Amino acid sequence: MPPAESFELVLVLIAVVIPLELIARRLRFPPSAALTLGGVALALLPGMPEISVDPDLMLVLFLPPLLFSSAYFTVWRDFRANLRVILQLAVGAVAFTTLIVGVVARLLVPDLPWAACFALGAVVSPPDAVAAKAALAGLPLPARLVTLLEGESLINDAAGLVLYRLAVTAGLTGVFSLAGGAGEFVLLAAGGVAVGLAAGFLVSSALARLKDAHLVIAASFLVAWASYILGERLHVSGVLSTVVCGLVLGQRQHSLFSAVTRVQATAVWAVAVFIMESLIFILIGLSLRGVLHRLSESGFEMSRFAPAIGAILLAMTAARFVWILTTAYVARFLFPKLRASDPYPPLAVPIVMSWAGMRGVVSLAVALAVPEEFPGRDFIMAATMAAIFASILIQGTTLRPLIKAMPLGAFELAQAQTLSLAQARARMIRAEERAIAGLSRQPDGGERHPRLSEQYGRRAEIAQRYAESNGEFDAARREHYDAILAANRAGRAELLRLHRAGEVHDAVVQALESELDLEEIGARRVADYSEGAAHGANPGHA
Repeated sequence: MPPAESFELVLVLIAVVIPLELIARRLRFPPSAALTLGGVALALLPGMPEISVDPDLMLVLFLPPLLFSSAYFTVWRDFRANLRVILQLAVGAVAFTTLIVGVVARLLVPDLPWAACFALGAVVSPPDAVAAKAALAGLPLPARLVTLLEGESLINDAAGLVLYRLAVTAGLTGVFSLAGGAGEFVLLAAGGVAVGLAAGFLVSSALARLKDAHLVIAASFLVAWASYILGERLHVSGVLSTVVCGLVLGQRQHSLFSAVTRVQATAVWAVAVFIMESLIFILIGLSLRGVLHRLSESGFEMSRFAPAIGAILLAMTAARFVWILTTAYVARFLFPKLRASDPYPPLAVPIVMSWAGMRGVVSLAVALAVPEEFPGRDFIMAATMAAIFASILIQGTTLRPLIKAMPLGAFELAQAQTLSLAQARARMIRAEERAIAGLSRQPDGGERHPRLSEQYGRRAEIAQRYAESNGEFDAARREHYDAILAANRAGRAELLRLHRAGEVHDAVVQALESELDLEEIGARRVADYSEGAAHGANPGHA
């Protein structure tokens, strides 16, 4: 396909995303499933060119920015506190699933070499970061459960890719060493973390010197790709390099970047991530036609292997359930200290976590990248496509009803007590008041900024009263910000009326509209938080 036509096709796909997203939201259908089905429908249209997805390009184009964005906005305190469970999922569950799938594949398809069986297990074992994030969006989940699933998706690709490389090497050379494989895994992981740390600290210091928000945002995208490519070129884990780099920048952003940079970067990255995630699911659907065509040309008999593939998918799903349930309850039963610090979770928690493991773009790209001469390549590709479609269309569409049907209860890790939002706001405003008081007070006892001193003193008093009220003033606070939003709408309507009448210049409209926008954003953020708190929602995911 000529480059111009490829670009036109990308534009068409982006245009298709909008109606599919609207339909999914109207029908309360998971957007990931709607976009995947939309891609399948597009692939079946007469005259639609066959889409050939380059696996290397797909990985390097989509994976680094999506991993970087997720890591950048990860709450490091929660990630670190739950690192034990995250590693159990990201490494333990991936290895266990690889083993189970490999053994089941060998039993059902005896002609398939052991290396091919374990390669298949490694391809389908790690749940996808994009699929996981899409599945969790907007769901009423405990904050810790979200941290575990998103934290797992940041790391598990590295474990899956290492196991896949070991299996492919064994299949092509006929040589496999368990000790050598474990050593390579440690080297790749440690190297990826080291590269990510070095890149994160060096780049964050360099970005802090850029004063222009546009330059910082453009550079942040380059950093995402550069950290991945650098890790791969140094023969360590590019996935871990990108994740660690994103974590470092996310932690340092508060002191290094200006408010304008953070606001604009959040908006730009949100749009970019939305487009990339949407394109991934559409491309998964579009790729089905090409994969089926390739399997048909190679003489692969889908009907012959369909029962085996179905059994492998059941084994893949069951392995995750077994691992998560075992580590959730058996480990706590055997270790009283662990049980004391982290009690047994409600049964609904491991069930939801097990069902939320969906496959996606990484599994597809790795399956397409299996060498032509590798034994069982067609079977691996067919089983992987089945796993991706089954997880997105079945698990993705049933996850919300499952969560609503099963009470998740309390599932939080005991940590050091921290200030609430209201208490932290009161402390912050009190510091602002002290700064204004120091600047306003004159040697003769007069006030240089009497109105500001009064204003900040009043704000500090109200904030302190609200922090100590235990929700007593929530209703009044919502009414307060509703009134601000009503005044904001009235001011905006008057400004637009003056503009339409030709009484104000466009530059004046833009300046005043920017002020109104910031006021509205601030008021809506507080109002939305108050509404979420009133209904028991988690502030971090309201």
